[in-house]
Amino acid sequence: MLDIYIKPFKKVSLSEVKSVYLKNVSEVYAPSEILKRVKNIKIMDIKEEEQKNYLISIIDIINAIDKAMPGHTINNVGEMDTVLEYSPKKEKNKSFVKTLKVIAVTIILLAGSSTAIMSFHSDAQMSKVFENYYYIFFNERIENPMILDIPYSIGLAVGIIVFFNHFIGRKITTDPTPIEVEMSTYESNVTDNIIDTLNVEKTKGGNKKDGNN
Repeated sequence: MLDIYIKPFKKVSLSEVKSVYLKNVSEVYAPSEILKRVKNIKIMDIKEEEQKNYLISIIDIINAIDKAMPGHTINNVGEMDTVLEYSPKKEKNKSFVKTLKVIAVTIILLAGSSTAIMSFHSDAQMSKVFENYYYIFFNERIENPMILDIPYSIGLAVGIIVFFNHFIGRKITTDPTPIEVEMSTYESNVTDNIIDTLNVEKTKGGNKKDGNN
């Protein structure tokens, strides 16, 4: 009896395949003499030629391994459910469309963020604050003192660059940016929601079969 360790992924994307194998949905560790055979265990067949999400639970994987190679100890060190995003055809490279989308999003974000900053400055009456600072340090009343506006604008730009950890398309440090963190959280929440929905559909489907029996 040999130990087989599996680490299923939370989400995988496949296209133009008819069958899904263990190596497609999980990392696998097993003794070298059986590793190749374990990786090529079939988990499921794709019968519908349409873009669709499938749910592969750890029970499905264990059942497939046990049927193909009975008697081995199976240890799960990964996810309990895997979302399989299947597409009948590979997505074509649409770099021009992606570039247009990036430009459009950049313009929208630039317009929105600049409007938000100007609105904040207007509500907070930053010009009056600068005038008061100038009076405190130089004992003179001046409208819109440029000596404070210029370093403040530079500091604001530097603060934004440091916060988003990007400058001219490059990361300043290896830490993830706030946008990357938010996107990762969003993607994780979407995947969890898909898993919950597919689990409900699977449960309803199982109940219907039991009722028919």
